[in-house]
Amino acid sequence: MTTRLQPGDPAPDFTLTSDTGETVTLSDLRGSSVIVYFYPAAMTPGCTKQACDFSDSIDRLRAEGYEVLGISPDAPAKLAKFREKDGLTITLLSDPEKEVLTAWGAFGEKKLYGKVVHGVIRSTFVVDPEGTISHAAYNVKATGHVAKLRRDLGLD
Repeated sequence: MTTRLQPGDPAPDFTLTSDTGETVTLSDLRGSSVIVYFYPAAMTPGCTKQACDFSDSIDRLRAEGYEVLGISPDAPAKLAKFREKDGLTITLLSDPEKEVLTAWGAFGEKKLYGKVVHGVIRSTFVVDPEGTISHAAYNVKATGHVAKLRRDLGLD
């Protein structure tokens, strides 16, 4: 079983490549709050809905001091197509080796249509300005999750 992060845990640092080819390191964002979310695959219906919801909310989130990082195993080139196709305005990061997914407890056993499989566990975390997890949610629903997160953060 994958170890799951809890509020109060230090956020595991990472450096990943974005859809634009830039390198993004979580610890470089200290001093800001960061929403880190993990999703299974770019350009699938649920993942597209979730990414569009975050993009639609990004101006409000940034105004409140939050940055959003979406992480999947997809290659940067596929993430670039995802951004272009759906007009996404959030940062998309590639974790093809699934090392970050695993470190955050977002890769492992899950149920898919009643069967136990290994894969990406749709998860969302909020990292506070000091680098500590303040919110941790596993097995989130793609639809409606961003609205719930905004309510949980007191942004609605």
